[in-house]
Amino acid sequence: MDIQKEQGAIDRMLQEDVIDLRQYWQTIMRHKWGIIGFSFIVTLLAALVVASLTPIYRATATLLIESQQANIVSIEEVYGLDGGNSEYFTTQFEILKSRNLAEKVVNKLDLVNHAVFNQPKESLLPFDFNWRNWLPFELPAGPVVEETPETKFRSVVDQFMGGLTVSPLRKTQLVKLTYESSDAVLATQIANAVGESYIESNLDAKLQLTLKASSWLSGQLEGLRAELTKAEQRLQNYREKEQIVGEKGGLNIAGQELELVAGKLVDARRDRLEAESLYRQVRTIGKKNPSRLELVPTVLQHPLVQRMKESYARVELKRSELAKRYGAKHPTMQAVNSELANARSALHGQILSVVNGIETNYKVAVANENSLKAALKGTKGNIQSLSRKEYKLSEYQQDVETKRTVFNTFLTRFNETSATGDLKTANARVSDPAVVPLRPAKPKKKLIVALAFVVSAMFGVMFAFVLQALNNTVKSASEVESKLGVVMLGLLPLLPKKKKTPNQSYGQFIDDPQSAYAESLRTIRTGLILSALDNPHKIVSITSSVPGEGKTSLALGLAFSTGQMEKVLLIDADLRRPSVAKGLGLDRAASGLSNLVAGTATVDECIQRYEEGNIDVICAGVIPPNPSELLSSKRFADVLAMLNTKYDRIIIDTAPSQAVSDAMVLAPLVGAMIYVVKSDSTPYQHAKNGLKRLREVNAPIIGVVLNQVDVKKGAKYYGQEYGGYYDVYGYSSEKA
Repeated sequence: MDIQKEQGAIDRMLQEDVIDLRQYWQTIMRHKWGIIGFSFIVTLLAALVVASLTPIYRATATLLIESQQANIVSIEEVYGLDGGNSEYFTTQFEILKSRNLAEKVVNKLDLVNHAVFNQPKESLLPFDFNWRNWLPFELPAGPVVEETPETKFRSVVDQFMGGLTVSPLRKTQLVKLTYESSDAVLATQIANAVGESYIESNLDAKLQLTLKASSWLSGQLEGLRAELTKAEQRLQNYREKEQIVGEKGGLNIAGQELELVAGKLVDARRDRLEAESLYRQVRTIGKKNPSRLELVPTVLQHPLVQRMKESYARVELKRSELAKRYGAKHPTMQAVNSELANARSALHGQILSVVNGIETNYKVAVANENSLKAALKGTKGNIQSLSRKEYKLSEYQQDVETKRTVFNTFLTRFNETSATGDLKTANARVSDPAVVPLRPAKPKKKLIVALAFVVSAMFGVMFAFVLQALNNTVKSASEVESKLGVVMLGLLPLLPKKKKTPNQSYGQFIDDPQSAYAESLRTIRTGLILSALDNPHKIVSITSSVPGEGKTSLALGLAFSTGQMEKVLLIDADLRRPSVAKGLGLDRAASGLSNLVAGTATVDECIQRYEEGNIDVICAGVIPPNPSELLSSKRFADVLAMLNTKYDRIIIDTAPSQAVSDAMVLAPLVGAMIYVVKSDSTPYQHAKNGLKRLREVNAPIIGVVLNQVDVKKGAKYYGQEYGGYYDVYGYSSEKA
């Protein structure tokens, strides 16, 4: 058993989780005419609005923006510009959408005076509509703004920018310039003019940059030229002051001099050493020994000494030849000896002269060496002094060179900038000019009307679902059982309204006993009887949640249908708003229930016979100030017990349970209680709360009667639940 219960619980949970698409379809079908009507109205309005709209033409020009500008001279370098990145193109796109460019196009085409930009604003509706006329009071007029040429120009620029679209093409250097206007020719002119104005604006900007750069470079050149002149003047003054000749402060000349003196000193030292060697040889021999001096190679190799020796040798040879012929004392021999002596004396004299020359050469070499040493020392000192001057001179020269380099750089750039000042090179061109469109781009009338119909239908469906979600009323038998948790005893179909019969349901059972309404009352009567066969419910109370749900209609109809089989008494216990006497046309001034309980009238005086329905009726009587106390009194219980002995069935019409507590007071005194709920009207929370209050006092509720049910509508929109349940009694065939 436990397993079966668990399985049953699981099955119920699965059934609850399953989405029944039929419910959504039924909701749509229930509101189909509202949805169709709403869609038709919206579509009709959309068609009227679309028909009144001005056609808009769209013209598109394609602009090619070069990433590398073909400049002969790199003007970008003057300002450090670089056009080879994505930021460059993004900047150009923003320039195309800028207000400054828009103003240039407006001025270029004189759009301020163009008819398109001077048209009055059109209303979206095909007729004039002023919402101020619909107000019950008059609103103060807003401030009147006087239109000036400036405000008009700004308005035209705003309108112009609103119609312009700049669309860059991905991974290309192309830009689509699109303009929309009611004038096809104007749209074409503006699309082309935007591209041309952008190119002209770019050229003007370049020209302005060139002129600005030239002006700035010219100003810089003047200052640099003055600084260079000052630096050159300082250098020249220093040269003159320090008497610097040649390059590097005269160090090159001093270096050459030092090199020359050093070379000569080396030669002089070598000559001095050679002369000193000869001088030491001859000094060792001494001047008194000419014959030994003659053996010195330098003396021997002297040309004069050699000639003297040759002369001496000839004389000696001559003497040797004469000595063979003559004697020593021969005059010839004496003459030859004298000549030989003279030759020897001349030879010795010449040798001494050569030796003296060697001594003189040595002394000259020593003096020359010393002189060159002194000159070398002086030259070195001069070079040190010149080095100090050269350091200061290099500072002045470096300053001059630096300023000259900067000046030459600016001069070159100035000449380049001036040379390209009149050269206009564009970074963009119109690759595909706009052409006059032949057909308007919008509005797409058929599409708008179709979308209006689809959207309005979707909105209508959505609104239908919202209404269905907000509808918390009880509409069917399943909702009675699911929302209220009570068995449905039956239903009463909705009767067609008749102007001359305000409460036609009161006498419908008698007037048309073969109607579906009469049959439904018999069904409820049968359900009441079958609910307690062994212990019949002799006293039946009928109540509802709030007034107007049809509890009195049910009480009358149930009394009429039961009166065909039993002796029935109908009691109007709604002592606050009694309606039985009025509904049956009885004497409302006659004694009734309040008089009977109060003891001011007898039972026979209070009971009125209603022959058409074959029932007895006790009306409310005089309305007491305390109905609840009257109904809860022991006298009322005694009266009810006494009447129970005289009748087979007593039907009591009580006040609504949510309004007052009369029904709860009667609950312990009755054998059965029927709760009336008006279909598609009473919120189920109210009915649920009313049933809850009755259960709290142990009221014998045997079921709920769903009143004023539109059976035909229910069978159509709630499917088999109504069609199968109510066709048994022929309800759905009843004409509304």
